[in-house]
Amino acid sequence: MADIALVTGGTRGLGAAIARSLKARGWAVASVYHGNDGAAELFRRETGISVFRWDVADEEACREGVAAVEAELGPVSTLINNAGITRDATFHRMSWAQWREVLSTNLDSMFTMTRAVIEGMRARRFGRIINISSINGQKGQVGQVNYSAAKAGVIGFTKALAQENAARGITVNAICPGYVDTDMVAAVKEEVRAGVIAGIPVGRLGDPEEIAEAVAYLASPKAAFCTGSVLTINGGQYIANG
Repeated sequence: MADIALVTGGTRGLGAAIARSLKARGWAVASVYHGNDGAAELFRRETGISVFRWDVADEEACREGVAAVEAELGPVSTLINNAGITRDATFHRMSWAQWREVLSTNLDSMFTMTRAVIEGMRARRFGRIINISSINGQKGQVGQVNYSAAKAGVIGFTKALAQENAARGITVNAICPGYVDTDMVAAVKEEVRAGVIAGIPVGRLGDPEEIAEAVAYLASPKAAFCTGSVLTINGGQYIANG
């Protein structure tokens, strides 16, 4: 069976590193993006990876997008739910729009994207679903009630879906990265960034390739007995209990 991987948020930052890593290991990869055509085209030219544009919070767009990917590459065997945004504000100043936008992109997309591939995986009795959560979904974060709630929801989604599909040869796991050296973190004010690094015991930000290596393992045949897990990769910043 061909290894076809679909990576959401897959043309920049962590998603781009994941897509590159899987391609280097022999997967045919489709990278999904939503907002930055220039970055997506540059990524496509540099990597040769197919790129597709749709909104992962839109159920119909996801269904149609997955159909387009499968028409070009074949049935999706590996789904990496990586797409995510922030709209930070302390809760007493947070708008409904800030709440809904983050929950739609970061949590509703777990349903819209996974629902579009799960029946095919069940029919083929094989699949790998890897959901990118966050350290802040485990410990919470000031100014990120929306983001923390969504990323905590990803963990619950992962554990329940893993139990439902284990007998069908489908593994479902989550990764909770800490602060990784991506555009999202680079956009933080320098003094805030320095404070973040000071709180990481290993003394640096994570490298996107370090997270991508973990994704590649969970996507591989060697991880067939690993499902419902939550892998924490944060340089010791937060020690999760279970």
